Amino acid sequence: MHTKIIYKELSYIIQGCAFDLRKRYGASHKESVYANLLLESLTSKKVNVVKEKRILVYSQATGAVMGWYQPDLVVEEIILIELKATTHPLKRDADQVIDYLKNSRFELGYLINFGSYPLYLKRFIFTNDRKPFLPARS
Repeated sequence: MHTKIIYKELSYIIQGCAFDLRKRYGASHKESVYANLLLESLTSKKVNVVKEKRILVYSQATGAVMGWYQPDLVVEEIILIELKATTHPLKRDADQVIDYLKNSRFELGYLINFGSYPLYLKRFIFTNDRKPFLPARS
C-alpha cells in the first residue's frame, strides 16, 4: 500500500486553481470555457499544461500500443485532468478517468465538474507498478 501522496505540490496547485475558478466564474459555463480558464490559471503559476494532448493506450495483454486517448488537460506530462460542466457527476465520467489511468503510463488523474453544486473534484490514482504491460521507460 502506498503511503506517500503522489505529486503533492502539483496537486495542491491544481486543486487551488479549480476552487478559485469556480468561486470567480460560477457553475454556468461550458466545459471548453473551464478548460481554457484552468489552462490559463495553471500556466500563470508556471505549470506546464497541454490541452487535449493525445496519450497512448496500451494492450494489457501484450503492451502493444492500441490507440490513444485525449484528456482535456495534461499537466507536467504526469497528471491527467478530465473536465465536465454538468449539474450531476456521472459514474461514467469517473470510469473514463480510471480507464485512462489503467491503460496509459499516467498514474494520477483528476475529474473536475464545474457545473455541480458544490464543485466536484475527485482524485484518482492507478500506479504504474500495477501495469506490467507498460514498456520500460528510458
